[in-house]
Amino acid sequence: MLTYSRRGWAAVLLLAMLCACSTQRRTAVSSLKPDKDRKPAPDFTLKDADGRTVRLSDYRGKVVLLNFWATWCGPCKFEIPWFIELEQQNKDRGFAVLGIAMDEEGWKVVKPFVSELKVNYRTLMGSDVVGQLYGGVEALPTTFMIDRTGKIAAVHVGLAGKNVYESDIQTLLAAP
Repeated sequence: MLTYSRRGWAAVLLLAMLCACSTQRRTAVSSLKPDKDRKPAPDFTLKDADGRTVRLSDYRGKVVLLNFWATWCGPCKFEIPWFIELEQQNKDRGFAVLGIAMDEEGWKVVKPFVSELKVNYRTLMGSDVVGQLYGGVEALPTTFMIDRTGKIAAVHVGLAGKNVYESDIQTLLAAP
């Protein structure tokens, strides 16, 4: 019979987490839905940190990574640097990241967090109403990949690999 100490189990768990969350490039299996199975992304109107009104429809013609997140969410903190990098690499190719913060405390906690991480993409303050438009965002992070026509091409609930996002973005940007 095999027995492990607490330290042994902790090491096994840490190794499993590192392998699961690895950012190394691997061949990603496409998570994109076929065109015929894509449904329109619900439009919304939210405010950004400067109080400006933002609508999803303002981004029609672009590939959009729409990320529901919160400052207290561990996996969200892990993937935000990826989104910063992806925005920088692809913004001139018709790509945008929109982050929808779901913090109950509002801008008072979100603004300092976004500033500290030097987030380079548009951050909006979310609401349960917007979450419900997207089928009820029950877990954070939840990320929707939206194609240039405004349809939901993929949904990622929880932490997906950076390579999955890269693959989705490149495929959607290459589409006519």
